[in-house]
Amino acid sequence: MTNYDYDKILEKARNSLPEKISNKERFEVPKVRGHIQGSKTVISNFNQIASTFGREQEQLLKYLQRELATPAEIDGPRLILGRKINASLINTKIEQFAKEYVICLECGKPDTIVVKEDKILMLKCTVCGAKHPIRSKA
Repeated sequence: MTNYDYDKILEKARNSLPEKISNKERFEVPKVRGHIQGSKTVISNFNQIASTFGREQEQLLKYLQRELATPAEIDGPRLILGRKINASLINTKIEQFAKEYVICLECGKPDTIVVKEDKILMLKCTVCGAKHPIRSKA
């Protein structure tokens, strides 16, 4: 029987992993792209942001409407907000949404789903299995 060095085997296994798996920081909260059009703010990559989070557009829409205190409507892949809003404020609210509704509190991974248990919305991690109640309504 050959005596293998554990550290060498482990190093070989790590080197054979694809970049995406070995990079723990694979998830980045997307930044908004858009412009101000008259008295409205248009977010052109709204659809892409919602799909990156793995959430329905309507859930993100309701959250942004409440947090930014403005009416909004989805227009294809875009979101049109009812007033002029600074991109940095929108990005801050999108990061807050990710922390509350997407990223697991236990392992920090974005691989979560929202499930309803009884009348409580829960954030369930598909990686570590942790479940946490979602504090605010979306």
